[in-house]
Amino acid sequence: MRHYPSDTVDLRSDTVTQPTPDMREVMSKAPVGDDVLGDDPTVIELQEMMAGIFGKEEALFVPSGTMSNAIAIRAQTEPGDEVVTERYSHIYVYEGGGYAALSGCSIALVPSEGGIMEPEDVESLIRKGDGSLGHYPNGSMVCVENTSNRGGGTCYSLENLDAIANVARTNNCRSHIDGARIFNASVATSLSPKRMAREYDTISVCLSKGLGAPVGSVLVGSSETLYKAHRWRKMFGGGMRQAGVLASAGIYALENNVDRLSKDHDRAMEIASALDEMDSYDVDLKQVQTNMIYIGCESGDAEGLISRLEKQGVQALSINDSTIRIVTHLHITDEDIQRTIDALENAQR
Repeated sequence: MRHYPSDTVDLRSDTVTQPTPDMREVMSKAPVGDDVLGDDPTVIELQEMMAGIFGKEEALFVPSGTMSNAIAIRAQTEPGDEVVTERYSHIYVYEGGGYAALSGCSIALVPSEGGIMEPEDVESLIRKGDGSLGHYPNGSMVCVENTSNRGGGTCYSLENLDAIANVARTNNCRSHIDGARIFNASVATSLSPKRMAREYDTISVCLSKGLGAPVGSVLVGSSETLYKAHRWRKMFGGGMRQAGVLASAGIYALENNVDRLSKDHDRAMEIASALDEMDSYDVDLKQVQTNMIYIGCESGDAEGLISRLEKQGVQALSINDSTIRIVTHLHITDEDIQRTIDALENAQR
């Protein structure tokens, strides 16, 4: 499904996807208006579609997943509160400390196995200011990332999702899913987005990763929370004008690019299974549940491995000095998969 001819196989991330010709055609014809004034019909259509998919009252289109998470936190916490999340979560590792700078929150980091938190570990790290003689911050929000990026694209079970949401509710905390790749999780687990999200207050959904839209995320939740989120979007600089051009790409992605995510998952497993037979690499096949493969290599050689792969026309990302990451997506073909396997075999030390 290589829509854009290239001499390289770009596996750095599913964020490198570009709009397909059909998606570009839809974008060129999108009815638009001023979204800040609430007049863009295509943005409204996308928001209503997403709210329905997740079974929530309202949705809000925003420029990025990072902004969506930031708005969700700011709309549901107060300065001095604490957010509870997995120790390598995107909110903690990759969002520039926004929970602190924009919301005035501290963070409690939950240990995990393969990026998946256990309910009892979440509960053990919820602190409350009341009864602490003022020593503790007020734990007021629990965030789950599904799929778990640093877990290797792993997915939460429904039992675990519901149990963590119940822990949050029992401890008077709001609950949020960072669902940047929640449709990957839905396809991999055969759980509907609506059921996964049922017990959670807000969900952030990215359109520009595996779904293939060029820009945008959507925050879904209750009308009360989304009213606050809309204000914070404005204050954070996320108000857009004729954004229907972008929203139309999101609508196209939802209508055409969800079911095909299973192809990305199958191709990731094909690479992982081949790597499992090579002596120079360490791959945990149990973690390859969606479209990511985390590959262990010789300590200190991650950048060297990236360089050797690039010389063969394959791009990947290093995570640390002994781990690289490969991510499959809609522009990757079966031929690309074989080329990648061959390159990895040739790149062994």
